[in-house]
Amino acid sequence: MSQEFPRHAAAEITVTGNGELEDSSEHIFNRDMKHSIPPGLNMSETHMTSSNYGSSSEGIIEAGPYQDSSVHFQSPVISPSSAAASRLANQSSDLSTASVDFKEESQSGPVVLAEEAKNPAIEKLELVRKWSVNTYKCTRQILSEKLGRGSRTVDLELEAQIEVLRDNKRKYENVLRLAQTLATQLHQMVLTQRQLGDAFTDLSMKSPELHEEFGYNAETQKLLAKNGETLLGAINFFISSVNTLVNKTIEDTLVTVKQYENARIEYDAYRTDLEELNLGPRDANTLPKIEQSQQLFQMHKEKYDKMRSNVSVKLKFLEENKVKVLHNQLVLFHNAVAAYYAGNQQQLEQTLKQFHIKLKIPGSDGMSFLEQQ
Repeated sequence: MSQEFPRHAAAEITVTGNGELEDSSEHIFNRDMKHSIPPGLNMSETHMTSSNYGSSSEGIIEAGPYQDSSVHFQSPVISPSSAAASRLANQSSDLSTASVDFKEESQSGPVVLAEEAKNPAIEKLELVRKWSVNTYKCTRQILSEKLGRGSRTVDLELEAQIEVLRDNKRKYENVLRLAQTLATQLHQMVLTQRQLGDAFTDLSMKSPELHEEFGYNAETQKLLAKNGETLLGAINFFISSVNTLVNKTIEDTLVTVKQYENARIEYDAYRTDLEELNLGPRDANTLPKIEQSQQLFQMHKEKYDKMRSNVSVKLKFLEENKVKVLHNQLVLFHNAVAAYYAGNQQQLEQTLKQFHIKLKIPGSDGMSFLEQQ
């Protein structure tokens, strides 16, 4: 059973083969557009015409004076040209193709974004902030220890070894100063003996009646000056070895000890912070702080354990090196001084050969201007 509905006039628009509207259809379309405009607006009559395909006049709206006063509220029906429909179809096809390509690219693999360059100013500010926080914590720990309010971690055995090392360093420095004083005085005495020997030699040549007496004294003073120079060479070698031991080997170990003490202060500072947080309430705000404090405490604990191990190893090797060096140097010093005051020139020279000590020839320290050139 089919029921026929009344046709609207706009539905009877026919299109020719090349996309143009027939005259009757265009007339009906213009008539419907007139009836769709409400009365009393004093607007111009409008109707749309479609030209041939590819023409530049497609979609032109023509205007004329409004004359009809009848009112018909009907929806206008617009038939676009084939060119406009073709362009819309091509745009829709391009959009769909771009959408498919984007989906294929997004599904092909992860998209790697380039990492943004870090700002050096922000990094420096972060380093300054960390340094300030660490300095504040360490200063607070030191003050609390001096005031007797804070606790400190103590390794009794290691602390005793460090204290012995510092005491020995002070004593070795005192021996070093005394040996340097002895070398200075001996150098002055040797210089005086040499000048005195030259004076006796001059008088022996100018005093025939006392030629032999002046000659004996001149030879004695020159021999003493020569032996003094040999002893001075042994003492200077002793001073050089002890100075290396005190101001380089022991000082290097004390630098490691200083780093160990700084690590110990940091460890105690962060340990105190963790203990204070653990004594407080545990809620959503404090739990992240406790976890962060636990991580910092563990990091500084590992650093403290590592530095303590380094100090123990260095103290052990230092003790072995110290015994070996001081044993040789003390034997040298004793044999050289004993041979000098015993007047045993042969034993004194043998002592220097034993320790491979080469004496400097007097006057060989400074070179002339021509020799330097």
